[in-house]
Amino acid sequence: MPARTVISKELGKLLGVLSHPHRIRIIEELRHGEMDVNSLQAVLGVAHSGVSQHLSLLRSHRLVSERREGRHVYYQLTQPKLATWLMEGLEFLEANVLQAQEMREALEQTRSIWGADAANPSILIRSDRATDVSSGTTNLQAPTEAGVGAEPNPVATRVS
Repeated sequence: MPARTVISKELGKLLGVLSHPHRIRIIEELRHGEMDVNSLQAVLGVAHSGVSQHLSLLRSHRLVSERREGRHVYYQLTQPKLATWLMEGLEFLEANVLQAQEMREALEQTRSIWGADAANPSILIRSDRATDVSSGTTNLQAPTEAGVGAEPNPVATRVS
């Protein structure tokens, strides 16, 4: 089997194990040191059995290890760099948030324009002129989203 195939499968398994929010939170909590199931349960707000099942899966993929002290079992990350790697992944989410913010602003502007359009559907811009459909008059400096005299939009667009 080619090396890339083997590595791709292993990365797929790793990402599959990390695909649950509780397991990501467990890894982040264990970043600071070992914890037992009860401590993780309190922090996560998840049933004891749920925490145990997530830890079992993480242990079976050798992402966490356990240390027993009497009846208590303490868990720690086998490779603490995993938590650091997940924190670096926040950069990807941050980029999406910035894009999402731009999208929200564009949506708000569009709602504003289209909402005003519903109140006054008679103004239509085509190319570099605005035509008032009800009166048939044409204005060569069309009002646009950017304001009067802005770059003309070659696509028919309604404005308020």
